[in-house]
Amino acid sequence: MLHASPHPLRFEPFLRPMPWGGRKFGRFLGKNLPTGQPHGESWEVSDHPLHHSRLTTATGFGLTLHQLMAEDRVTLLGAAAKQHAVFPWLFKLLDAQDWLSVQVHPDEVAVKKLWPGESAKTEAWFILDADPGSRVYAGLKPGVGPKELRHALELGTVADCLHSFVPKPGDCVFLPAGTVHAVGGGVFFGEIQQTSDATFRLFDWNRRDAQGNARQLHIEEAFASIHWNQGPVEPIAPTDAATQRVVACGYFEIDRIHWPSTTSVGGLNRMQALVVTAGQGRFDNGEFCMPGDVWVLPAALPATPLHVDTPLSGLLCTLPVRESP
Repeated sequence: MLHASPHPLRFEPFLRPMPWGGRKFGRFLGKNLPTGQPHGESWEVSDHPLHHSRLTTATGFGLTLHQLMAEDRVTLLGAAAKQHAVFPWLFKLLDAQDWLSVQVHPDEVAVKKLWPGESAKTEAWFILDADPGSRVYAGLKPGVGPKELRHALELGTVADCLHSFVPKPGDCVFLPAGTVHAVGGGVFFGEIQQTSDATFRLFDWNRRDAQGNARQLHIEEAFASIHWNQGPVEPIAPTDAATQRVVACGYFEIDRIHWPSTTSVGGLNRMQALVVTAGQGRFDNGEFCMPGDVWVLPAALPATPLHVDTPLSGLLCTLPVRESP
């Protein structure tokens, strides 16, 4: 397994056809889309029961992340190992050509009541590309409470209750659990989230299928999960800094990075993940870092050279170690 020689880990993407998806996985990242269908999601790293990612790196090839967590949890997570029964992060890439439903994810308290056995879901997005006319809805407008939102649901005007903005490549959007949100119109983005599939649909843009049926909604569960004091969420725009902290919460710390020359990763005794969005690099073992790659850096990984062939940009995510109660 990993404990004898920790090394950077990369997993096989799990591409999911979705009616709201598109073809940007192939166009922007060179991923091989197996069919001509629109693809909406690529699960890059997952220990969720819906999909257990498999290693593609030479050492440990074919092992699942679930197996690594069972046998090498301390190697992976370090001091945080006792706090996580499953791998704490789920990394996705999403191609939202059509509109995703207006939805909300539960926090730790709500999920125990509403979806026993699932986990809470706080997430952060990183915008890779956005078509003209695309939009992100994030947070309630000031003055919107349960009464106003229920009335908007009756009228089919929920969007009027939500703060929105035009996304730009490089924007980061932090969405704590309980934040009402939606995205679409041609947004291509990466997502880091707690390992969870807990989603409650609040509104689906008044859409009907070919038989005239509306999609199932979870209005009461959504209302019970909403943080009503969560107002407008603004994007965090990129700066010219080589390292820019964009998110710090109890589940992940995220830095936007730009490395123009050879650097090193690991050696911190904390698990990290490198999400590559531009440029190219390589490790000493010959593994390449390319746009769209997500590399998990185990906590036990010693300082490891990353040779930068063309200036490399992306996100560096770090797992916090929570204090014991």
